[in-house]
Amino acid sequence: MKGRKPGTGLTSKTSLKRDFSEAGVSGSESRRDPLWQRFAGPALIVAAAAVATAPQLMRGTTCGHDFNVHLVSWLDCANAWRHGIAYPHWTPSANWGAGEPRFVFYPPVTWMAGAVLGLIFGWHFAPIVLTFLCFAGAGLATRALALEACRDAVATLAGCTAIFSGFSLFTAYERSAFPEFTGGIWLPLLLLFALRQKRGSSTVRNAFDGSTAPLALALAACWLSNAPLGVIASYLLAGVALLAALLRRSWAPLVRAGVATVLGLAATAFYWIPAEFEQRWVDIRQATQDPGYNFENNWAFAHHPGPLLAMHDEILRQVSWIAVSMIGVALLALAVCWRRGTLPAEKSDRWRLWWVPLAAIPAVTLILLFPVSRPLWHWLPEFRFLQYPWRWLEAVEAPMAILFAAAVWPSRRWARRTVGIACAAGFAGATFYAGTVFFQVCDSEDAVPSVLTAYRNGDGFEGMYEYAPPGSDRSQIAAGLLDACLTADPAAVLGRADPGSDQILWNAQEHSCIETYRWAGGRTANPEHLRLPANVSQSGALVLRLLSFPAWSIQVNGRPAAAWPPRGHVDLRIDWTVTPDAAASRWVTALGLLALFGVAWFERKQLRAQV
Repeated sequence: MKGRKPGTGLTSKTSLKRDFSEAGVSGSESRRDPLWQRFAGPALIVAAAAVATAPQLMRGTTCGHDFNVHLVSWLDCANAWRHGIAYPHWTPSANWGAGEPRFVFYPPVTWMAGAVLGLIFGWHFAPIVLTFLCFAGAGLATRALALEACRDAVATLAGCTAIFSGFSLFTAYERSAFPEFTGGIWLPLLLLFALRQKRGSSTVRNAFDGSTAPLALALAACWLSNAPLGVIASYLLAGVALLAALLRRSWAPLVRAGVATVLGLAATAFYWIPAEFEQRWVDIRQATQDPGYNFENNWAFAHHPGPLLAMHDEILRQVSWIAVSMIGVALLALAVCWRRGTLPAEKSDRWRLWWVPLAAIPAVTLILLFPVSRPLWHWLPEFRFLQYPWRWLEAVEAPMAILFAAAVWPSRRWARRTVGIACAAGFAGATFYAGTVFFQVCDSEDAVPSVLTAYRNGDGFEGMYEYAPPGSDRSQIAAGLLDACLTADPAAVLGRADPGSDQILWNAQEHSCIETYRWAGGRTANPEHLRLPANVSQSGALVLRLLSFPAWSIQVNGRPAAAWPPRGHVDLRIDWTVTPDAAASRWVTALGLLALFGVAWFERKQLRAQV
């Protein structure tokens, strides 16, 4: 029989390598690509990312569902940096200038990246540049994962497919969900290091084969980008490690995943410990109890009677079709690959251990999209905080792209140009669809120039209700109110409802305030160290345009504020303090980084000893 040694029934090494090459699949040891080809693949992916960003370059920034929140966060972060606050906690422009502790609970990667890009490229181009970087990062990360088992051309096609996948374009144009967008970068890297295995590294001792420290960093990046993404990454790592351990009959994958999880969570403790501990200080339950954010209302193709969720159902139907199409492509491609023999599962245990976990991800995700998985969403910790079951498409993107590329890439050289042209045409069509159907034209008040004008005028913006104090009513915060108002009745609503909106507006002519005051420095005041010098002419209650939060330390005339002085000169000082949980989290992060460095040094030493 062709490709077998006489009398042995075993596939020869030469034949096995030829089979891999013809199918477009090969191990890293069989690649001998010229140097220019190694750069051609990444360059092509970067060019593809530019094509995917082209609608925004031509039409301007898309104002997706989350765009305004992110842009304002970038502006507040940049403002904090100007005051020397390296890691800000308070967003002063939220809630019409009353602020909120958004940066305590929202992971820092994208709001810091947006601030950096805004300071470098300007606020008009920062969203476009960040979109391009996320597209390019997703393509390059998927290519790196695919290179573990595929030839360069197939891996490059997989990277391009990830860029133009339905969920990637939907996230970029329909939602402007930059934190979730980074999942296309970090999850392929997580899979890369979780599945990587050297020959003979099946024992627990060999679990530290150079991948543990990078795996911990990939998990840390997920948690520091988006909390739901961190939950997805943690469960994805646990599932892949368990499946790999069963297939390899070894504890090594579980040991590596366990150590990486501990190191990754320890390194990011400065964020998640305060975010977890201080949830009792805000109404964080609103993040899952709102009908639109409850996972029970977000099953694939769910429909709800009544107009309240009509727009929600329209978006849900749209993303449901994206989910079904992506998973369908992945499973169909898997069948084609198996039929063609592209997946060498029957030829090499090493490659079977790589492909099987990758192929299982779309199948499991399909189950999680429908009510049959309801017990898991109730039983598994933090699962319900994902809000939308379709968020699991972040994990499907890279496997789908790799399986698709492996299925369509022909073994015959003459057919490859045709496949390349067809894929390029499909990618162009997907970009056109995203630029016309997903693209969200900005309303006048949400456009970048309008947001910048409102920000510089100190008008403030709507906040996020899950970050308000428990039991509070943000709707009673009046827009236009000055920084402090002396009033005889602190419970009085300081303003009147605007007939054209649900917003309350303060007007000085109504005399709801006996006296008003501004922070020292006005609009340029330090957002976490506020000063209010005032000469009070009569007794009353001072209402501050500042949301309550236990991290604030308030002093009046150098003493802790117990009661407002009746009259005279007053020096009010409000400072953000380091709470005990935040102080503890910094020590945990320092120890975690030290341990991470130690593991990286140990793994590097192990690799050098094996050479």
